[in-house]
Amino acid sequence: MDLQLGGKRALVTGSNTGIGKGIATVLAREGVTVVIHGRKRDRAEATAEEIRSTGGIAHVALGDLASDEGAAAVVKATQERMGGVDILVNNIGALSGGTIRPWFEIRPEEWAETMQQNVIAAVRMIHAFIPSMRERGWGRVINISSAGATQATDPPDYCAAKAAVINMTLSLSKTLARTGVTVNTVSPGCTRTEMFERTLDKMAAANGWPDDYDSREARFMDLGRFPCAAKRYGRPEDIGALVAYLASPLATFVTGANYRIDGGQCQSVN
Repeated sequence: MDLQLGGKRALVTGSNTGIGKGIATVLAREGVTVVIHGRKRDRAEATAEEIRSTGGIAHVALGDLASDEGAAAVVKATQERMGGVDILVNNIGALSGGTIRPWFEIRPEEWAETMQQNVIAAVRMIHAFIPSMRERGWGRVINISSAGATQATDPPDYCAAKAAVINMTLSLSKTLARTGVTVNTVSPGCTRTEMFERTLDKMAAANGWPDDYDSREARFMDLGRFPCAAKRYGRPEDIGALVAYLASPLATFVTGANYRIDGGQCQSVN
């Protein structure tokens, strides 16, 4: 199927690794010029070079979107390299402290930090790029949430922030009604990113699991913390394929929706 994305321009935040990298890679494969965003130049440049090596067009923008200064730097670099964006993918997100912790181990200031990383960072990019989309009468905003957004689970601050992303998406879609700009949420479940594979490394060392990641993934799944109806967890490219459709002209009639892509992990109604 031709997604009619050739010549479009996209900023994918947090795309130097993980799910964001998978999204940017799929979009570039469909003919989209992409900006790879991150905070570390070496990782962002490496991802951009991977895309270029397969014939795609990729630029780099660096900055911490949890701050006004970092966000301004990313906006400036994106404008200089592409003149604007047609597709904004707000993928950047983080856990406070970088680990899963229960409710009372997360301090109030860490809750605020989590909201900055997962919600306010997206708001900054929306304010920066939506006005020009409205002027052109066409644009796509895809906010990346999580399957945990609709479940009361750990980490509570992260899941609450991701729930806010879904609510924010719906309200923004109403605000942008009849402008040609659509806004949707994609909510991945457990996905085999580089971070997830590092978790498997630690568990394999502690439990004597085999060397290959497919076997390790199956053993992790059998533990039952993240049950899955599919025979595997997601891959970043799985998420990228859904984002590419929602970013395309074919998805004109889709807005304000939350698309869960979790292989049947969620135990709640969407």
